[in-house]
Amino acid sequence: MATTRTQIGDMTGLRLDAAALKVLAHPLRARLLSALRVDGPATATDLATRLQTNSGATSYHLRKLEAVGLVSDTGDGEGKRRLWQAATDFHTWDASDFDGDEDSETALNWLVRDYSRHFAEQFDKWLDVETTWPLAWRDAAGMSDNFIIATPEQVETLKGEIDELLLKYRRVGQGNPEARRLAVYSAIYPLDLGRVPTGKDKS
Repeated sequence: MATTRTQIGDMTGLRLDAAALKVLAHPLRARLLSALRVDGPATATDLATRLQTNSGATSYHLRKLEAVGLVSDTGDGEGKRRLWQAATDFHTWDASDFDGDEDSETALNWLVRDYSRHFAEQFDKWLDVETTWPLAWRDAAGMSDNFIIATPEQVETLKGEIDELLLKYRRVGQGNPEARRLAVYSAIYPLDLGRVPTGKDKS
């Protein structure tokens, strides 16, 4: 499988291949990419300060991400101070892309668990300061869960519809001084873990 670009509305994505996945499955690299996507272009020194590491290691890992198309040089740096940016707005994959590749499956398992830990950390930070925010924001933010009964094909349709809805709201508050950036996470997983599908559905 080769790394390919994909498009959702005005957002450009990268479908991870095995090489990109293995590069990204690293604690600092995953955070570097997230920081560039959330906060915009930055130098290795700026990123090192933000992520509490050293600029030498940061530069090394940025070059690794650059090699697989996840970050790029903006060309706007001064002298040897390169200004880095996320090369795409998002990345995507399917578990089936790496079926039978033990190293890739291990890397994917680590990456997804790392994202889960990151969500918990970030949400905890919000909970730590929630009481200092206006009630309107406290009412609007939060989390919820729901339960559905669906086939894999129906779940894929659901994910596409969620993507379309989020795209509609992506910049709805642009220019409004009352608007703030928000993270929206989604996770879909089976509840009946002991009832593993058999036959065609298992593949």
